[in-house]
Amino acid sequence: MPDITLEQAQISIRAALEKAESINTKMCIAVVDTGGNLKAFVRMEKAWLGSIDIAMKKAKTSRYFDMPTGEIGEMSQPGRELFNIEISNDGLITFPGGLPLTNRDDEVIGAIGVSGSTVSNDLIVAEAGETALSGHFLYSEKKV
Repeated sequence: MPDITLEQAQISIRAALEKAESINTKMCIAVVDTGGNLKAFVRMEKAWLGSIDIAMKKAKTSRYFDMPTGEIGEMSQPGRELFNIEISNDGLITFPGGLPLTNRDDEVIGAIGVSGSTVSNDLIVAEAGETALSGHFLYSEKKV
């Protein structure tokens, strides 16, 4: 199974960080590998301490289920098939801000999780990190 490299994790972190700065918000940004292990992390100056854990859990949640955390959140509402999933796996986060990261072959190689602002801002920043990594694969690597 392919895994995210440190360089790729840093590309994602840098793009997310730039987006957070451009929308004038303070974020914690985490990237995990295919095993859900922390690969790269940044906490912007004055970002909330509580957002450290949330960002890491969003990334892990997204990787564990290979889908955006917001989609898992929709499926975990009362009466839905994943109700109470948040209490599994030592705690999951099921609101937007966590996204899978894929390689040029559309294989999941990790995930990004962002926390520190509104849920919509968290998602915007996570999307910037995901998009930058997708662009990296489109333009800088040759398919073998």
